[in-house]
Amino acid sequence: MPTRRAAAGPTLLVLAAGLGSRFGGLKQLAPLGPAGETLLDYAVFDAHRAGFSRVVFVLREDFAAEFMARARPRYGERLAVDAVLQRLDDLPDGSALPPQRRKPWGTTHAVLAARDAIDGPFAVVNADDFYGRDAYRRVATFLADAALAGASDAPLPACMVGYRLDHTLSDSGGVNRGICAVRGPYLQSVQEHRDIVADGPGRCRGLDLAGTRVPIDADAVASMNFWGFTPAVFGPMQRGFEQFLRGPGTRDDAECYIPSVIDTLIRTDEAHCSVLPTDSHWFGVTYPQDAAGTAARLRQLTDDGTYPHPLWP
Repeated sequence: MPTRRAAAGPTLLVLAAGLGSRFGGLKQLAPLGPAGETLLDYAVFDAHRAGFSRVVFVLREDFAAEFMARARPRYGERLAVDAVLQRLDDLPDGSALPPQRRKPWGTTHAVLAARDAIDGPFAVVNADDFYGRDAYRRVATFLADAALAGASDAPLPACMVGYRLDHTLSDSGGVNRGICAVRGPYLQSVQEHRDIVADGPGRCRGLDLAGTRVPIDADAVASMNFWGFTPAVFGPMQRGFEQFLRGPGTRDDAECYIPSVIDTLIRTDEAHCSVLPTDSHWFGVTYPQDAAGTAARLRQLTDDGTYPHPLWP
Protein backbone atom coordinates (compact mmCIF):
# COMPACT_ATOMS: atom_id res chain seq x y z
CA MET A 1 0.00 0.00 0.00
CA PRO A 2 1.29 3.53 -0.78
CA THR A 3 2.00 6.03 1.96
CA ARG A 4 -0.42 8.94 2.28
CA ARG A 5 1.32 11.98 0.81
CA ALA A 6 0.58 15.30 -0.79
CA ALA A 7 1.67 16.08 -4.34
CA ALA A 8 2.85 19.37 -5.84
CA GLY A 9 -0.18 19.34 -8.11
CA PRO A 10 -3.50 17.52 -7.72
CA THR A 11 -3.71 13.74 -7.81
CA LEU A 12 -5.56 11.79 -10.48
CA LEU A 13 -7.40 8.84 -8.93
CA VAL A 14 -8.15 6.33 -11.68
CA LEU A 15 -10.84 3.71 -11.08
CA ALA A 16 -9.48 0.68 -12.91
CA ALA A 17 -10.85 -2.26 -10.93
CA GLY A 18 -13.94 -2.88 -13.08
CA LEU A 19 -14.73 -6.33 -14.37
CA GLY A 20 -15.33 -5.24 -17.98
CA SER A 21 -18.15 -7.77 -18.27
CA ARG A 22 -19.86 -6.10 -21.26
CA PHE A 23 -16.58 -5.51 -23.06
CA GLY A 24 -15.41 -9.06 -22.43
CA GLY A 25 -11.94 -8.42 -20.99
CA LEU A 26 -9.48 -5.93 -19.54
CA LYS A 27 -10.52 -2.87 -21.52
CA GLN A 28 -8.20 -0.84 -19.27
CA LEU A 29 -5.31 -2.30 -21.29
CA ALA A 30 -6.93 -2.49 -24.74
CA PRO A 31 -4.66 -0.90 -27.43
CA LEU A 32 -6.73 1.66 -29.35
CA GLY A 33 -4.48 4.59 -30.27
CA PRO A 34 -2.39 4.86 -33.46
CA ALA A 35 0.69 3.55 -31.64
CA GLY A 36 -1.20 1.05 -29.46
CA GLU A 37 -2.12 3.55 -26.75
CA THR A 38 -4.90 2.76 -24.29
CA LEU A 39 -7.61 5.19 -23.23
CA LEU A 40 -5.81 5.27 -19.90
CA ASP A 41 -2.69 6.58 -21.65
CA TYR A 42 -4.69 9.54 -22.93
CA ALA A 43 -6.19 10.19 -19.48
CA VAL A 44 -2.77 10.33 -17.82
CA PHE A 45 -1.35 12.42 -20.68
CA ASP A 46 -4.17 14.98 -20.46
CA ALA A 47 -3.96 15.10 -16.66
CA HIS A 48 -0.21 15.66 -16.72
CA ARG A 49 -0.62 18.38 -19.34
CA ALA A 50 -3.23 20.07 -17.09
CA GLY A 51 -0.90 20.13 -14.07
CA PHE A 52 -1.61 16.90 -12.20
CA SER A 53 1.57 15.56 -10.62
CA ARG A 54 0.51 12.17 -9.28
CA VAL A 55 -1.67 9.27 -10.39
CA VAL A 56 -3.12 6.59 -8.09
CA PHE A 57 -4.75 3.54 -9.65
CA VAL A 58 -7.51 1.59 -7.92
CA LEU A 59 -6.99 -2.02 -9.01
CA ARG A 60 -8.14 -5.56 -8.39
CA GLU A 61 -5.55 -7.85 -6.90
CA ASP A 62 -5.78 -10.42 -9.69
CA PHE A 63 -4.29 -8.10 -12.31
CA ALA A 64 -2.55 -5.42 -10.22
CA ALA A 65 0.98 -6.72 -10.83
CA GLU A 66 0.48 -6.91 -14.61
CA PHE A 67 -1.10 -3.47 -14.68
CA MET A 68 1.60 -1.73 -12.64
CA ALA A 69 4.42 -3.45 -14.54
CA ARG A 70 3.16 -1.51 -17.55
CA ALA A 71 2.14 1.72 -15.81
CA ARG A 72 5.21 2.53 -13.73
CA PRO A 73 7.78 2.63 -16.55
CA ARG A 74 5.31 4.34 -18.90
CA TYR A 75 4.26 7.21 -16.63
CA GLY A 76 6.84 7.23 -13.84
CA GLU A 77 9.23 9.74 -15.44
CA ARG A 78 6.49 12.38 -15.56
CA LEU A 79 4.29 11.73 -12.52
CA ALA A 80 4.42 9.92 -9.20
CA VAL A 81 2.66 6.58 -9.72
CA ASP A 82 0.97 4.51 -7.00
CA ALA A 83 -1.75 1.88 -6.70
CA VAL A 84 -4.27 0.74 -4.12
CA LEU A 85 -6.38 -2.40 -4.12
CA GLN A 86 -10.17 -2.48 -4.07
CA ARG A 87 -10.93 -5.53 -1.96
CA LEU A 88 -14.38 -6.98 -1.36
CA ASP A 89 -13.54 -7.49 2.31
CA ASP A 90 -12.53 -3.85 2.88
CA LEU A 91 -15.61 -3.11 4.96
CA PRO A 92 -16.41 -0.97 8.00
CA ASP A 93 -15.92 -2.48 11.44
CA GLY A 94 -18.79 -4.75 12.29
CA SER A 95 -19.67 -5.51 8.66
CA ALA A 96 -19.16 -9.02 7.33
CA LEU A 97 -18.61 -9.93 3.69
CA PRO A 98 -21.67 -11.83 2.42
CA PRO A 99 -20.47 -15.28 1.30
CA GLN A 100 -22.24 -14.95 -2.07
CA ARG A 101 -20.81 -11.53 -2.92
CA ARG A 102 -18.58 -11.54 -6.02
CA LYS A 103 -19.25 -8.17 -7.68
CA PRO A 104 -17.26 -5.05 -6.60
CA TRP A 105 -19.10 -2.70 -4.26
CA GLY A 106 -19.12 0.20 -6.71
CA THR A 107 -17.42 3.53 -7.33
CA THR A 108 -17.84 4.97 -3.82
CA HIS A 109 -16.07 1.94 -2.40
CA ALA A 110 -13.37 2.31 -5.06
CA VAL A 111 -12.67 5.90 -4.01
CA LEU A 112 -12.56 4.85 -0.35
CA ALA A 113 -9.84 2.33 -1.24
CA ALA A 114 -7.55 5.36 -1.63
CA ARG A 115 -8.47 7.08 1.64
CA ASP A 116 -5.06 6.35 3.20
CA ALA A 117 -3.11 7.23 0.05
CA ILE A 118 -4.29 10.76 -0.76
CA ASP A 119 -3.66 13.95 1.19
CA GLY A 120 -4.57 16.80 -1.11
CA PRO A 121 -7.05 17.76 -3.84
CA PHE A 122 -7.79 14.94 -6.27
CA ALA A 123 -9.86 14.09 -9.31
CA VAL A 124 -11.69 10.82 -9.96
CA VAL A 125 -11.97 9.30 -13.45
CA ASN A 126 -12.72 5.93 -15.01
CA ALA A 127 -9.84 4.10 -16.70
CA ASP A 128 -11.89 3.25 -19.78
CA ASP A 129 -13.38 6.63 -20.67
CA PHE A 130 -12.05 9.40 -22.91
CA TYR A 131 -13.02 12.73 -21.36
CA GLY A 132 -11.21 15.29 -23.52
CA ARG A 133 -8.37 17.63 -22.57
CA ASP A 134 -10.75 20.50 -21.76
CA ALA A 135 -12.25 18.53 -18.88
CA TYR A 136 -8.88 18.01 -17.19
CA ARG A 137 -8.02 21.69 -17.47
CA ARG A 138 -11.30 22.73 -15.89
CA VAL A 139 -10.98 20.32 -12.97
CA ALA A 140 -7.32 21.23 -12.38
CA THR A 141 -8.29 24.90 -12.09
CA PHE A 142 -11.08 24.10 -9.65
CA LEU A 143 -8.79 21.94 -7.49
CA ALA A 144 -6.11 24.62 -7.40
CA ASP A 145 -8.68 27.06 -6.03
CA ALA A 146 -9.89 24.45 -3.52
CA ALA A 147 -6.33 23.90 -2.30
CA LEU A 148 -5.89 27.63 -1.72
CA ALA A 149 -9.20 27.82 0.15
CA GLY A 150 -8.27 24.90 2.42
CA ALA A 151 -9.87 21.50 2.88
CA SER A 152 -11.76 22.34 6.10
CA ASP A 153 -14.38 24.54 4.45
CA ALA A 154 -18.00 23.63 5.06
CA PRO A 155 -19.94 22.80 2.95
CA LEU A 156 -17.38 20.57 1.33
CA PRO A 157 -16.10 21.82 -2.04
CA ALA A 158 -16.56 19.45 -4.96
CA CYS A 159 -16.89 19.63 -8.71
CA MET A 160 -18.21 17.49 -11.53
CA VAL A 161 -17.66 17.76 -15.26
CA GLY A 162 -21.04 18.05 -16.98
CA TYR A 163 -21.55 16.58 -20.46
CA ARG A 164 -24.54 16.87 -22.75
CA LEU A 165 -26.20 13.44 -22.55
CA ASP A 166 -26.35 12.81 -26.28
CA HIS A 167 -22.58 13.48 -26.44
CA THR A 168 -22.04 10.44 -24.22
CA LEU A 169 -24.01 7.63 -25.87
CA SER A 170 -22.72 4.43 -27.45
CA ASP A 171 -23.94 3.19 -30.82
CA SER A 172 -23.50 -0.36 -29.55
CA GLY A 173 -25.93 -0.45 -26.63
CA GLY A 174 -27.18 1.18 -23.45
CA VAL A 175 -24.93 3.14 -21.09
CA ASN A 176 -25.12 4.12 -17.42
CA ARG A 177 -25.06 7.82 -16.59
CA GLY A 178 -25.79 10.14 -13.68
CA ILE A 179 -28.54 12.52 -14.87
CA CYS A 180 -28.15 15.92 -13.22
CA ALA A 181 -30.34 18.83 -12.17
CA VAL A 182 -28.33 22.06 -12.21
CA ARG A 183 -29.14 25.47 -10.79
CA GLY A 184 -26.72 28.22 -11.76
CA PRO A 185 -23.19 26.83 -11.40
CA TYR A 186 -24.15 24.16 -8.86
CA LEU A 187 -25.37 20.61 -8.96
CA GLN A 188 -28.78 20.27 -7.31
CA SER A 189 -29.22 16.52 -7.65
CA VAL A 190 -27.85 13.57 -9.58
CA GLN A 191 -29.64 10.29 -10.14
CA GLU A 192 -28.04 7.20 -11.64
CA HIS A 193 -29.79 5.85 -14.75
CA ARG A 194 -28.95 2.61 -16.52
CA ASP A 195 -29.21 1.34 -20.08
CA ILE A 196 -29.64 4.79 -21.67
CA VAL A 197 -30.14 4.79 -25.44
CA ALA A 198 -31.24 7.34 -28.04
CA ASP A 199 -34.99 7.40 -28.67
CA GLY A 200 -35.46 9.69 -31.65
CA PRO A 201 -34.43 13.32 -32.26
CA GLY A 202 -33.81 15.14 -28.98
CA ARG A 203 -34.89 12.20 -26.86
CA CYS A 204 -33.31 9.36 -24.90
CA ARG A 205 -34.67 6.74 -22.54
CA GLY A 206 -33.21 4.73 -19.70
CA LEU A 207 -33.91 2.86 -16.48
CA ASP A 208 -34.15 4.81 -13.23
CA LEU A 209 -33.08 3.37 -9.87
CA ALA A 210 -36.46 1.68 -9.52
CA GLY A 211 -35.94 -0.12 -12.84
CA THR A 212 -38.64 1.89 -14.64
CA ARG A 213 -38.01 2.89 -18.26
CA VAL A 214 -38.25 6.71 -18.35
CA PRO A 215 -37.74 9.43 -21.02
CA ILE A 216 -34.69 11.70 -20.72
CA ASP A 217 -33.95 14.87 -22.69
CA ALA A 218 -30.99 14.49 -25.04
CA ASP A 219 -29.53 17.79 -23.78
CA ALA A 220 -29.73 16.77 -20.12
CA VAL A 221 -26.52 17.25 -18.14
CA ALA A 222 -24.83 13.89 -17.65
CA SER A 223 -22.17 12.89 -15.18
CA MET A 224 -19.40 10.75 -16.65
CA ASN A 225 -17.87 10.04 -13.24
CA PHE A 226 -15.30 12.83 -13.55
CA TRP A 227 -15.25 14.45 -10.10
CA GLY A 228 -13.00 16.77 -8.13
CA PHE A 229 -12.71 16.52 -4.34
CA THR A 230 -10.59 17.37 -1.33
CA PRO A 231 -9.70 14.64 1.22
CA ALA A 232 -12.47 15.97 3.46
CA VAL A 233 -14.89 13.98 1.33
CA PHE A 234 -13.62 10.61 2.59
CA GLY A 235 -15.50 10.83 5.91
CA PRO A 236 -18.91 11.57 4.35
CA MET A 237 -18.27 8.92 1.68
CA GLN A 238 -17.53 6.36 4.40
CA ARG A 239 -20.81 7.22 6.14
CA GLY A 240 -22.66 6.96 2.83
CA PHE A 241 -21.17 3.55 2.17
CA GLU A 242 -22.09 2.34 5.66
CA GLN A 243 -25.68 3.46 5.06
CA PHE A 244 -25.66 1.64 1.72
CA LEU A 245 -24.55 -1.59 3.42
CA ARG A 246 -27.52 -1.36 5.78
CA GLY A 247 -29.96 -0.93 2.87
CA PRO A 248 -29.41 -1.71 -0.83
CA GLY A 249 -26.06 -3.35 -0.07
CA THR A 250 -27.84 -6.38 1.29
CA ARG A 251 -28.59 -7.35 -2.34
CA ASP A 252 -25.94 -9.45 -4.08
CA ASP A 253 -25.62 -7.17 -7.13
CA ALA A 254 -26.13 -3.71 -5.61
CA GLU A 255 -23.39 -1.08 -6.02
CA CYS A 256 -22.79 2.17 -4.14
CA TYR A 257 -22.30 4.87 -6.77
CA ILE A 258 -20.56 8.22 -6.23
CA PRO A 259 -23.60 10.17 -7.59
CA SER A 260 -25.86 8.67 -4.92
CA VAL A 261 -23.55 9.77 -2.11
CA ILE A 262 -22.99 13.24 -3.57
CA ASP A 263 -26.72 13.66 -4.07
CA THR A 264 -27.27 12.99 -0.36
CA LEU A 265 -24.51 15.42 0.67
CA ILE A 266 -26.04 18.15 -1.51
CA ARG A 267 -29.55 17.62 -0.12
CA THR A 268 -28.24 17.79 3.47
CA ASP A 269 -26.15 20.90 2.61
CA GLU A 270 -22.93 19.12 3.53
CA ALA A 271 -21.40 19.76 0.09
CA HIS A 272 -21.55 22.27 -2.74
CA CYS A 273 -20.71 20.70 -6.08
CA SER A 274 -19.81 23.00 -8.97
CA VAL A 275 -20.77 21.76 -12.43
CA LEU A 276 -18.02 22.40 -14.97
CA PRO A 277 -19.70 22.30 -18.39
CA THR A 278 -17.80 21.00 -21.40
CA ASP A 279 -18.71 20.68 -25.07
CA SER A 280 -16.40 17.67 -25.38
CA HIS A 281 -17.76 14.38 -26.65
CA TRP A 282 -17.19 11.31 -24.53
CA PHE A 283 -16.18 8.07 -26.12
CA GLY A 284 -15.01 4.75 -24.76
CA VAL A 285 -15.23 1.00 -25.01
CA THR A 286 -18.32 -0.09 -23.13
CA TYR A 287 -18.86 -2.82 -25.73
CA PRO A 288 -16.43 -4.66 -28.05
CA GLN A 289 -18.13 -3.00 -31.04
CA ASP A 290 -17.07 0.42 -29.69
CA ALA A 291 -13.37 -0.32 -30.30
CA ALA A 292 -13.27 0.49 -34.02
CA GLY A 293 -15.02 3.85 -33.66
CA THR A 294 -12.88 4.81 -30.70
CA ALA A 295 -9.70 3.95 -32.59
CA ALA A 296 -10.86 6.11 -35.53
CA ARG A 297 -11.51 9.09 -33.23
CA LEU A 298 -8.10 8.77 -31.61
CA ARG A 299 -6.49 8.62 -35.05
CA GLN A 300 -8.30 11.82 -36.05
CA LEU A 301 -7.19 13.61 -32.87
CA THR A 302 -3.63 12.58 -33.64
CA ASP A 303 -3.85 13.65 -37.28
CA ASP A 304 -5.18 17.09 -36.32
CA GLY A 305 -2.32 17.67 -33.87
CA THR A 306 -4.29 17.43 -30.62
CA TYR A 307 -2.00 14.59 -29.52
CA PRO A 308 1.57 13.68 -30.53
CA HIS A 309 2.47 10.44 -32.24
CA PRO A 310 3.40 8.36 -30.37
CA LEU A 311 1.67 9.69 -27.27
CA TRP A 312 4.43 8.54 -24.86
CA PRO A 313 7.81 8.59 -26.66
